[in-house]
Amino acid sequence: MCKLFIQADPELWRSATHSLRIDGMVTSVRMENYFWRLLEEIAQRDGMNTAQMITRLYHESIDAGHDLGNFTSFLRVCALRYQALQLSGDIPLSVDVPIGPLDAEHILCKETTTHAKQVH
Repeated sequence: MCKLFIQADPELWRSATHSLRIDGMVTSVRMENYFWRLLEEIAQRDGMNTAQMITRLYHESIDAGHDLGNFTSFLRVCALRYQALQLSGDIPLSVDVPIGPLDAEHILCKETTTHAKQVH
């Protein structure tokens, strides 16, 4: 089991810092390359670059009333949720299919129902 992880490309867990501008303020985000690659894929699916998608996530999160005290953790979770939703079939594996038009309410409802069944 461990060989699958230990012998993976070390570039995956090397950190990289990306600077971006949100509302005129320059901020830096440091994450492992693996997460940057996933976020780039998510952005490209909807015709954005990574900085544009991160800015959009930031604004939509603030509009939803979320406290983004640890924005980097939020981005990591977004990347992992993306993969989990692909595995469950809720986000198509084909990167040619945009994510924006997917029925988010239906996917979230299905997720809530599945989680409730697992708890009980």
